[in-house]
Parts: sequence; structure tokens; C-alpha cells
Amino acid sequence: MKKIKFLFALAASSFALSSFAQTDWPNKPIQIIVTFAPGGTSDVLARAIAPDLSKALGQPVLVVNKPGANSTIATREVARAAPDGNTIGLFISAHAINPHITKSLPYDTKKDFTPLAMLALMPGILTVNPSVPAKNLQELVALAKAKPGSLAYGTPGGLTSGQLSMQYLIKLAAVDITEIGYKGGGPALTDLLAGHIQMLINSPTSTIPHVKSGKLRPIATTGATRPEALKDIPTIAESGFPGFELYEWYALFLPAGTPKPIVDRLYAEVMKVMASPAMVKRIAEIGAQSSTDTPQQFAKFLEKEDKVWGDLVKQIGIKPE
Repeated sequence: MKKIKFLFALAASSFALSSFAQTDWPNKPIQIIVTFAPGGTSDVLARAIAPDLSKALGQPVLVVNKPGANSTIATREVARAAPDGNTIGLFISAHAINPHITKSLPYDTKKDFTPLAMLALMPGILTVNPSVPAKNLQELVALAKAKPGSLAYGTPGGLTSGQLSMQYLIKLAAVDITEIGYKGGGPALTDLLAGHIQMLINSPTSTIPHVKSGKLRPIATTGATRPEALKDIPTIAESGFPGFELYEWYALFLPAGTPKPIVDRLYAEVMKVMASPAMVKRIAEIGAQSSTDTPQQFAKFLEKEDKVWGDLVKQIGIKPE
């Protein structure tokens, strides 16, 4: 009888805690931990949603940048945070890549997080310095075959989606193009503009302005279709490599174990922010698309991404380190 009373009391206590989580949260500032330095697409997105999210939740929403180790430093912090809804991680597609290139991560990408919401899904854009005579991908491949090793492409450091996309294209095209590593997309883009490297697959966010000004020539995008903002640029699949489809994505995650009422509330408020006319316009302008997937649907998307990047890493021949 005492055991039954104890179990009843425990159940009542759990219900009370659940109710508390629903009514008392949020009761202190919320932080969005961004895996890269200020100025990049993930940082721009975090700072774009933070003010409206703050108004909706009645608490300050602070953006905290924790760059380093191909995003694993910030990701580990989110994994170790209390599952109380006060810590949100803004991760990119490196989150799905890292398990396939790193032997030992300080967290489990599947067990230590609750997927919350996709903010933006965008293709990479391959551009060349105008000094390169190629006007399209076929001409660029022909040039690379005619002059093996004479062309160079930049990488933003770490095995990011842009770097892996370029390595995959090089393998499919069977060409020899030199890789030059950088500590970020910004330095790589700077050297591309200066002509120190000849090509780069990068985020449309930082690249489109230079395409519009004529300082860079667009060659192709990595997605399956052409976004409205990139409608005049063919895809790699259209340019002789059918089936080529890779994306960079930006999404929100919570620590595993975050109560469902908090997950549901956060998801609803994030979707409201993303559906605002200003945000819809902003997402379209950077050549991306947003998503209305529920956290459960988003989790299914992540399962697919895990397979896509896992298979690609094997095809390229990269060994986990």
C-alpha cells in the first residue's frame, strides 16, 4: 500500500513539474548559441529572429557565438545545457557531416538533441573570378582537364558542405584542381575576389552581392532546382552531372529531454517569426527556402541528411580522423 502511495505521489509530482514548465517558462533570458563567428549566414539568421522571438516570449533572446572545431565546441555546449528551453543551438549541415568525418565527438548527434525547426535550406553557389575564361560548368571542366593542377579552389576550413560539394564535383568530373584552405568563408571569398584562387562553392548570402556587381561570375548551384533569387544560374545537375543535389541548412536544436510543452511553444513562435513578410523576403533574397516541418518531420529530414553525407564521404574516400 505504501508503494502504491509512493508511486501516486511521484506521478503527481511529475505532473506538477510538467505544469510548472508550461506556465512558468520562460522566466529568464534565452540564449541562441551559434556555431560560427559573427557575420556568417548562421549569425545573420540568429540575429534576425532574436528580436521577434524575444517579444513573443517576453524575455531577452541573446545571440552567443561559439566558433571553433568545425562547430563542435558550440554543439557540445548545447548538448550539456539544461533541457529547460533556455538554451537553443543554431546548427548548420556540418551537424550531419561531423559524425562521418570525426571518430570521436564529445556528444551524440542523435541522442543528445531535440530537433526544433529548420530556418533555411539553401544550395551552394559555385563562382569563379572573372579572369577565368570559363562561362559555364562544361567549359570550367574542360579548362581544368586541359591544365591539370593549375586552377585552385578555396575551402572555408573543416569539412563543410561547400568543401565536400567541391570535392564531390571534382571526383565526378575526374579533374585535378588544387585545394586551398582558409579559416572561414570570408577570407576565401576575399582571395577569390582578388584572384588568388579561381573558384569557390560558398553560401549565396555572401556571394550574391558580388555576382550582382560583376566581381564574380556564377557557374552553377548545388541544389536540385533553381531558387527564385538564383533563377538565371543553372544547377550542377543541369550542367552535365544529373542527380547532383547538396544543400547547406541552418536549423534550431534543443538539448535532449526538453519538455514537450516548451518544444511546442518554441516551435510555434519560431514559425510565426519565419512566416513574417520581412523574413519571407529575406530568406528568398539569399536564395534559400524555409520550412514548416514539425519537429517530428524535421527529425525525419535529419535521418535522410545523415545518409546523404555519410554516403558522400565514403564516395570521396575521406577517412574519419
